[in-house]
Amino acid sequence: MTSNHEIHLKNRPIGLPSRQDFELVEVTLPTPGPNEVLVRNDWMSVDPAMRGRMHDIKSYKPPFQLDAAPEGPAVGRVIASNDPSLKVGDIVYSEFGWREIFVAPASQLEKLNVENIPPQAFLGIAGMPGLTAYVGLLRIAKLKEGDVVFVSAASGAVGSLVCQIAKIKGHKVIGSAGGPEKCAYLKDELGLDEVIDYKAVPSLTKALAQAAPEGIDVYFDNVGGEHLQAAIAIANRFARFAICGMISQYNLTSAPYVPRNLVLIMGKALRLQGYIVSFHNDMKPAFRKDIAQWHSQGKLKWKETIIDGLDKAPDALIGLFEGQNFGKMLVKLNPDAK
Repeated sequence: MTSNHEIHLKNRPIGLPSRQDFELVEVTLPTPGPNEVLVRNDWMSVDPAMRGRMHDIKSYKPPFQLDAAPEGPAVGRVIASNDPSLKVGDIVYSEFGWREIFVAPASQLEKLNVENIPPQAFLGIAGMPGLTAYVGLLRIAKLKEGDVVFVSAASGAVGSLVCQIAKIKGHKVIGSAGGPEKCAYLKDELGLDEVIDYKAVPSLTKALAQAAPEGIDVYFDNVGGEHLQAAIAIANRFARFAICGMISQYNLTSAPYVPRNLVLIMGKALRLQGYIVSFHNDMKPAFRKDIAQWHSQGKLKWKETIIDGLDKAPDALIGLFEGQNFGKMLVKLNPDAK
């Protein structure tokens, strides 16, 4: 038997989650059975989509259960194995975050090749956020030659890769982010053509019109609200919107912000399509191949905000919604992880 610490969901949050909605608990794990392994988590991810699963409502994935550890992406190391497909020391990806150690069937884990990329990158640019960017830009928005691309939350884990893929493919890219540090990163390091500090402009729509006098053809939406309204206003005819997320709306306790110009969708013949990345896993091989190639060519950059300790995981999630992350928000569970 192995002692383990986990973070449990204690309450279903109303508005922005708080520390009181979570609890650090100690549990005892069974000995791994046949075809099972024992894994020590090194890293876990917090992601905006976790907020939706804290509601007790039917969705594309079941809600998180109270008094239990939520599901969430994690990368760890096998420390005991009863399955021939995994050996002690193997690095694996799982959906068993929010805990230090876990026992699971080997079939529920993915063995990772970390020779050329850091393990935690499989929670970011080489993982679900990266695939989300890849699918949204190339399949949902159907990026084509000559497109002008606008990306909200452009310095985040998903948005920053959307920007880089579009630049690699030769497009004009406009990004929106909050604060001078994030905007400088987008302009100076990622090479975006135009950057909008949405916190510093009186009108996002006017700022986007100035940044894109030719209009926009693709909008990658991570934010919703005023960003979506601005994109509709400046969109060219037949523009395509990939609706990835609406983080500005997730913790509202009052009426949501609804764009006041939705009528333009008809006259401009816009296509707005939401998507769930797990419905597009058939693109994962092509995604992994392209990421590996771009990384080997030195074309990719990424930022990480790292919070130390399982007990700080709720703070990391809350900080995500408060804009405290720069790039991918990660929790380092094992102080010895590299």
